Order: sequence, then structure tokens, then C-alpha cells
Amino acid sequence: MGKKIYDRDFNLWLEETVTALKTRNMAALDWDNLIEEIEDMGRSQKNALESYLQRLIEHLLKLRYWTQEKERCNRGWRSEVVNFRNRIKRILKKNPSLKNYLVEQYPEIYQDAIATMSQQFDIPVEKMTEVEKVLQDDYFG
Repeated sequence: MGKKIYDRDFNLWLEETVTALKTRNMAALDWDNLIEEIEDMGRSQKNALESYLQRLIEHLLKLRYWTQEKERCNRGWRSEVVNFRNRIKRILKKNPSLKNYLVEQYPEIYQDAIATMSQQFDIPVEKMTEVEKVLQDDYFG
């Protein structure tokens, strides 16, 4: 096994890697690519968490400030808020250690959401809503 298979047929590489792991054939493992794939798995969970959190904040901002569209879109935005919270909770349930990551990244993600949504409607300068509040089931801005 090795890099040649990894570059040519990823699925075959996966199958052979699983077989090598199950049979404890450490010499057959493509260690560099295996390590890279495991690291990528962690990054994908973090990226998903960041994406859901930003979308959640954006929808909370819509509910709070986009008055022209609120009457027409309120129910859909609230539904999305619930959906994004559920997705975040699922990721955190499977990966509790990512809660610290979420808290660390929150201020930057919050500012990104403000920057994005301020292109669509006016958002007054305000104190940042705490991450705990944003994640509360009954909070809708």
C-alpha cells in the first residue's frame, strides 16, 4: 500500500488502510496520509461548527434588526435558528471538547456575522450577545 494508491484511488486506499488496521499490519500503513486524514476529520468538525454558529447568529440578527422583512420571514428565520442550534448541539454531543473551541472562536464568528448581515440591513453598534445566550433554546434575539 502507499502513496501511489492514495493518489490514484482514495476509496481503495481507505479499504486497504482499514484492513491493515484490523489485522494490526502496521508495516502496511501509509502513515503520512493516515495522519493527514485524521487531522482533516477534526478540521471538518470545527468548520461545520463555525459555519452553523455563524448562520445561527446571522438569523438571530435578522430576527432582531431586519424589520422590513420580519413579518414575511419571521417563521422561516425562527425555524432556521432552531435547525442551526440543533446541528451545533449534535456536533457538541459527539465532540464535547469542541465546546472550548466554540467559545474561543465565538467573538470572531460573531463579528463575521455582523459584517455579513450589515450588508443587508442596518445593525446598530451593540454589546456582543454571549455565546451561552445564543445557544439557549428560547432565545430568538
